[in-house]
Amino acid sequence: MPKSSTGKHIAGQILRSGTSPAPNYAEARSAESSKDFIHKLKIALKELNETAVWLQIITQSKMLPIEECIDLQKECDELCRIIGSSVKTSQRRSKK
Repeated sequence: MPKSSTGKHIAGQILRSGTSPAPNYAEARSAESSKDFIHKLKIALKELNETAVWLQIITQSKMLPIEECIDLQKECDELCRIIGSSVKTSQRRSKK
């Protein structure tokens, strides 16, 4: 990332949002109820979505070459799909 104030700001934001889903997922795994589990998964999904936005900002502003972000964007998208699917499955099961 550029050493500018913008680069440092975005790097800090993506560091926070990009490292948050894993501990939030770990919290979900030890949830006290299915409602708590779903809530914690949704928090992890929100953080992943935020990370995806920061990656888009980085590529669209050309702070980094797009080639450096493609794999990260793909992985973030895959994790969003996995967690999103888990939320839907858990919501469906909790309604039964």
